[in-house]
Amino acid sequence: MERRLFSIDEVAEYLGVKKWTLYAWVSQRRIPFVKCGRLTKFDLRMIEQWIQENTIEEQKFDLGRKF
Repeated sequence: MERRLFSIDEVAEYLGVKKWTLYAWVSQRRIPFVKCGRLTKFDLRMIEQWIQENTIEEQKFDLGRKF
């Protein structure tokens, strides 16, 4: 069986942010999370989807264009 829920420490490391940043995002409802009683857990599938939805695509600029 595949592990699905991860701790705040694990997801903070995975995303490359500090644990307290992740706690702030949770309190602001900016990132999906799951409450297991008093514990805050994260579904890795939902985190991956959140990353996809919040990814900003690269823009190409035509530097030779005159305005």
